[in-house]
Amino acid sequence: MANDLPVSIFAGRSVPALARGIADAGGWNLGDVTLRDFSDGEIYVRYEESIRGTDLFIVQSTPPPAEHWMELFLMIDAARRASAARITAVIPYFGYARQDRKDQPRVSIAARMIAKMLQDAGVDRVLTMDLHAAQIQGFFDIPVDHLYGSAVFEQWLDDNTLAGSVGGDGLPDVAAFRNNLVVVAPDVGASKIARAYAKRLGAGLALIDKRRPEANVAEVMNIIGDVDGRNCLLIDDLCDTAGTLSSGAQALHDAGALDVQAFCTHPLLSGPAVDRIEASPLSRVIVTDSVPLQRASDKIEVISVAPLFAESITRIGSDESISTLFVD
Repeated sequence: MANDLPVSIFAGRSVPALARGIADAGGWNLGDVTLRDFSDGEIYVRYEESIRGTDLFIVQSTPPPAEHWMELFLMIDAARRASAARITAVIPYFGYARQDRKDQPRVSIAARMIAKMLQDAGVDRVLTMDLHAAQIQGFFDIPVDHLYGSAVFEQWLDDNTLAGSVGGDGLPDVAAFRNNLVVVAPDVGASKIARAYAKRLGAGLALIDKRRPEANVAEVMNIIGDVDGRNCLLIDDLCDTAGTLSSGAQALHDAGALDVQAFCTHPLLSGPAVDRIEASPLSRVIVTDSVPLQRASDKIEVISVAPLFAESITRIGSDESISTLFVD
């Protein structure tokens, strides 16, 4: 039997534009909630309308700083104490997902700790997108709905293949780029998703063999696959300092690639990231609005995941399948 609880959508302060887009796409009004900081930085949360008995969705991405997580925890706690019937944390970007295992002595498994804290706060369900490590879903004892950015990226490709050249002056034609295409995984961890893209796009597949001598530093060792004279599409779930993307693009260019572009779901773009992208052979980087873009660039284009999240929230609210969104 379908869930007949009234749906309520509230937003934290990390992605206000995306939250409004989700509400608009779903035909909802964003709920009224007061969020403010005390002088010492402590966060205050109060729902300004009744949420008793509602199917409550809280939209909050969690890029740095960690206060975004704390704000989400407090919003969940306040909702539970206000007698919401069901609470879903809508987390377009799930921060701390890179720390998903104990790969060195005496380190924290931060993703596991975050999962426990969400459950302890009182959340009933999590809706997120392109986790850095899909196995993080196993850290939860509650349902986790995992969306794929590939749905919006592939739609962007299809739409702009028909429309021809897009973006600013000088950007390459999308239809021409899709000809002679090779999908490239920037590291072994991205090989599975890159293979899925290659299959769906009818493209070739290549892999960059890299190593990390330290955090946020990537060194390309080898390129596995033929990229000479080909158009290359790099695929990654997030871009932090852009070291992986820029060094990978340079290696592909040096190996004879004609044009190098990238799809990256979560544009953290910290530190020198934008400068690296602008100085690299990358002609275009397509990202989503899962986190706000800190700095614009002619090479970076943002597409919205609001319709995808709105459809997913609608399906959760009516107890319908979400997996069918990603099945041809």
